[in-house]
Amino acid sequence: MFKNASGASRIVRKAVASVAAVTLLSAGLVGCSALSSGGSTLTYLTHSDSWTHADPNRNYTGQHIAWFGSYMHRTLTAYKRAAGADGSTVVPDMATDTGRASNGNKTWEFTLRDGVTFEDGTTVTCADVKYGVSRTFATDVITDGPGYAISMLDIPKDKDGASVYKGPYKTDGNDTAAYDKAVTCSEDNKTITFNLSRAVGDFNYTVTYLSFSAVPKASDDGDKYDMHPVSTGPYKIEKYVAKDEMVLVRNDKWSKDSDPLRNAYPDKIVVRFGLAEEVRDQLVINDSEPASMSLDGILPTNLATVFDDAGVPVEAWKDRALNVYDPYVTYTAVNVSKVPCVQVRKAIYYARDFAALQTLAGGAAFTGDPADGVIKPLMGLDYKKTTGYEDWKQEGNAEKATALMAEAKTACPDVYKRATTAGLTFDIGDSDTNKKAATIWIDSVKKNSGIILKFNFIEPGSYYNIVLDITKQGDLSRAGWAPDWANASTVIPELMLDGYGFPLSRAGKDPTYPEFKKRAEANLAEPDRAKQGAEWAALNQYVMDQMWIIPGVFSKTQEMWGSKLTGVFFWEPQGAPSFGDIQIAK
Repeated sequence: MFKNASGASRIVRKAVASVAAVTLLSAGLVGCSALSSGGSTLTYLTHSDSWTHADPNRNYTGQHIAWFGSYMHRTLTAYKRAAGADGSTVVPDMATDTGRASNGNKTWEFTLRDGVTFEDGTTVTCADVKYGVSRTFATDVITDGPGYAISMLDIPKDKDGASVYKGPYKTDGNDTAAYDKAVTCSEDNKTITFNLSRAVGDFNYTVTYLSFSAVPKASDDGDKYDMHPVSTGPYKIEKYVAKDEMVLVRNDKWSKDSDPLRNAYPDKIVVRFGLAEEVRDQLVINDSEPASMSLDGILPTNLATVFDDAGVPVEAWKDRALNVYDPYVTYTAVNVSKVPCVQVRKAIYYARDFAALQTLAGGAAFTGDPADGVIKPLMGLDYKKTTGYEDWKQEGNAEKATALMAEAKTACPDVYKRATTAGLTFDIGDSDTNKKAATIWIDSVKKNSGIILKFNFIEPGSYYNIVLDITKQGDLSRAGWAPDWANASTVIPELMLDGYGFPLSRAGKDPTYPEFKKRAEANLAEPDRAKQGAEWAALNQYVMDQMWIIPGVFSKTQEMWGSKLTGVFFWEPQGAPSFGDIQIAK
């Protein structure tokens, strides 16, 4: 899951780190107080011009999944609405249970509970869920979302390795029968069965994703559905205008009796887009709008107002701010198709002044710890500290970077010449903090290696639309990632394998890729969890050895909200607040 691109200090997840804070950060929450029984308007504030996506099939940032999953989109299963580790428990949502596995975990069944409807009152059926999942396969229309349906369902591949099923919008050369065999509905249209190509013991975690939610075929207009998705939750869209606002009102066809997980506390929910970053922060800091919350990270210049030097909220903020480790690892993806020289990739890693970037972002108390790959230590079995980089220095190692560039001059002269003359393009979210960070990157990398960096600042709400398009992506792209659940099967394949969810490194263009792919795909089917974890750790080392990514931090996130909001807590599996539990105090 990737980090959102909306904030000053973050960019999520499925699956995804701050493009808006190339430096090192992310997102989180907590709180308490006297409650209102409901009512009034809850306002969210953001620098982004719009949501990256509102279409459930295209939603893959942790914050956005948490937000839309709280208010609009239901899934077969979901994470429990609870703080701490208890929040990672999978519970039934639209389904009556958490799924029934058979055939050695290659067949999974889910029965829909009674009373689940769309916003027009139409009953949600198996066919609606099946149709929603089918949209994942239309990769030319439904972009940016998780690809688990494509990688897991038992549907043959064509000679180019793509699925023979192309989604619901094509007719010619589209094997719809293959999809109908892989996903079936019972005669009463209430039980959906997924037939998988391999054993997946935790498939009930997979269907927590919004890409496994229901979409009414009659309302689907492809790419345009992103602006008016149909709700199955407690709220529905009344207005959505980019660079202006989104307004949600209560969905009178939603029933709490059929939905034990969600609430409908405020009368109305408003998202205000396109706010200047300092204006956004000051509205919350000054409590000008006490029923509001920032969707973005706090500007580093304002951290000292809210937290002490250790990162603990000061007394005035103890009930309306949070600074916690989130599930993400921030990193810079190196586009292998454009930078096919490992020496140049490593030279950037050694040349960067990490210490200065961390100071800019507020210091270690707010940014987190230096990362050594894309798997975080809390992954347990899947993490092992990578080796071979003991000479990396936080302030940069000019001697090492220069030596690598000397090797590159002989090993890959064309890339060397471009890197030191024309320069390499670095994609990042457009924010004041990132513009300051860009100067640090440019100066330190040039000084320590001779490599020239040119920054491409992208409006945060459009960031992933651009960098996930291989025709538009630059040489380097800032990102962040969290596991979709507690297995690096949702990290290594998703980030590094072609055809999976978030391949910004374009590792498939590396000559060493075939062996890597063979090992990663074999490990997806490894039944021994300890052996599987050891291999994920080894593949993480492989990623670092090829420097397909330049690691940032095992990140932390800061959140702040107005004095009238209560019930705010950090929802660990999404790396974001449990938005649906937020209430407005009397």
